[in-house]
Amino acid sequence: MKRAQAFILCAFTLLISQSGAHRSFAASIEDILASASREGALDFYGPLTIGPEGARQLGAAFNKKYGLNLIVKFAPSANMDRDLSRVITEAATGKEPEYDVMLVPDTYHTTLWLRKLHVPFDYRKLGVDPRVVHYDSATVSFANQFVLPAYNKKILPAHDVPKSWSGLLDPKWKGGKLGMTNATPAHFAALAAGLWGEEKTTKYVETLPQQGLNLGRLGEIYNRLLLGEVLVAITLTNSFIFTAEKTGAPIVFAEGVEPVISPAYHTSVLKGARHPMAGHLFAVFLTTSEAQQIWEKHMGHGSAFVPGTRAYQFAQGKQMLYMTQGQANLVEKLTRIYTKIVGFK
Repeated sequence: MKRAQAFILCAFTLLISQSGAHRSFAASIEDILASASREGALDFYGPLTIGPEGARQLGAAFNKKYGLNLIVKFAPSANMDRDLSRVITEAATGKEPEYDVMLVPDTYHTTLWLRKLHVPFDYRKLGVDPRVVHYDSATVSFANQFVLPAYNKKILPAHDVPKSWSGLLDPKWKGGKLGMTNATPAHFAALAAGLWGEEKTTKYVETLPQQGLNLGRLGEIYNRLLLGEVLVAITLTNSFIFTAEKTGAPIVFAEGVEPVISPAYHTSVLKGARHPMAGHLFAVFLTTSEAQQIWEKHMGHGSAFVPGTRAYQFAQGKQMLYMTQGQANLVEKLTRIYTKIVGFK
């Protein structure tokens, strides 16, 4: 293990010297590795869909890369909304968090950030791309989802496939033909905070219910697409397109619709975490090619900022919409407003 840690130390030192950073930072790298080793464990929370095997592979690759022997435990999500609420409640009572890091979508980290429940860290000095460091240097974006309208290619004729977001307002979609997931309000809130602006997006969202929307959770709308109960899902994440590819289901994106809305999975160390240095190192690890390969294999998406990933290739030449920290407050506010407008309780 000492030999592997020495190798990592040399690699980090070379990276920093090439970037012009102060040489004294090399000592802090050694401290990080030593501290993580003393902590002896890492508890991470993440999506249920990565599964026990995906989590095991992440833990094994993490230990191998940094020459560590940590006990890595995975806490799968049961209900992210409920789990996040529990984290907030426990923090308010002074209870130690159950996990060190949370691997959840950016909107959940907005909630944590607003409540100052992140532990900031200078990830840039460890070679992490500044474009993926967010929320006052407290989170690292390591995987991008892609959000577009989706349809069943065996049911919907090619000439009827939407060519733009505005195409979903066509009268031909009235009468429950459009499915809307409970995640769609957040997707459009990001659009409002970004390229479209609040006025245009709000008018759009206010018009959509006139189509007679078929509402449901992400999995429910996906199944209704399969059954032909809805013809188009207004938004679907590429996680479900990945599922369709694996199972041979005929659910595909309406290619060509832009901008492509891209929520991101972030990770961060929680305030009061038992193993903070292991958590910070794990955040760095998730941006490496080793971690990206594992995440893509089990989740179907990776980082649009790491060359070689499917996500990186998909994003090339497209008008992409990524949420920034400066938009976080507005996105959270508009998500609540749009949720009520479209009819979710």
